[in-house]
Amino acid sequence: MKQYLDLLQHVMDNGVTKEDRTGTGTKAVFGHQMRFNLADGFPLVTTKKTHLRSIIHELLWFLRGETNIKSLADENVSIWNDWPLEKYLLAQGIDPYDAKHPTKEQKKDFMAKVKESDDFAEEWGNLGPVYGKQWVDWEAKDGSSINQIQNVIDTIKNNPDSRRIIVSPWNVGDINEMALPPCHCFFQFVVLGGKLHCQLYMRSVDTGLGLPFNIASYALLTMMVAQCCDLELGDFVFTSGDTHIYTNHVEQITEQLTREPYPLPQMKINPNVKNIFDFKYEDFELMNYQCHPLIKMPVAV
Repeated sequence: MKQYLDLLQHVMDNGVTKEDRTGTGTKAVFGHQMRFNLADGFPLVTTKKTHLRSIIHELLWFLRGETNIKSLADENVSIWNDWPLEKYLLAQGIDPYDAKHPTKEQKKDFMAKVKESDDFAEEWGNLGPVYGKQWVDWEAKDGSSINQIQNVIDTIKNNPDSRRIIVSPWNVGDINEMALPPCHCFFQFVVLGGKLHCQLYMRSVDTGLGLPFNIASYALLTMMVAQCCDLELGDFVFTSGDTHIYTNHVEQITEQLTREPYPLPQMKINPNVKNIFDFKYEDFELMNYQCHPLIKMPVAV
């Protein structure tokens, strides 16, 4: 993952200080690209512990078309909690932007209520028509439903030379209803010489906290699609727009950049699964993952 460390250093050295929507502030550059040959290993950051369990559950959540945090909470995955929690606290008359909030107790209480009550989850756990909705249930003009992921599989199998194997969750008509507009907003598959390649474009990249999740998630998705289409693995290409480090991550990233990366691990996928929508958490096994200790970074909401 030297590519990732080089990007961190590039932003630290060349990033321009700017304000942002969250009020946190960032150092940012515009435009960057990294390429990962998936045959060389699974691109999971090793200079800090990365929670692959959360990454897998989130990816499967996307593929199920879900937009409520309930099933993630049931698996103790909290990566999407901050946005509905913010809305919930505001409704209780609590300012979530106050430095004292949200507290650990408030986060724990919210998570418990989502897990324990379907009614509470229905009222407060919805994120609007985010990724999963757009991936597998995009509403067409005539009211029909478009499953972009199934279209990807069908096109790769029936017309592998197509240059139109694309998925986009950037549905302009739905953006204002989303808790967070898509950051990873466009990805394309290409088949070359029997190998499947994928390129992701991210309009906005939280380089310190979010990006390791995005790289691993799309690398894994590429592996899943390749298996379902009987193709060998090619490259995962990451391309970014506003590529930033939040100012409250600088100290942690400075520490991370002192660490030497370990060799990449390997990802083993259950070879019997041939339908992209049939994968379960138990179908994935990460092997030989050696990493440095966890580095905590706050989420900017």
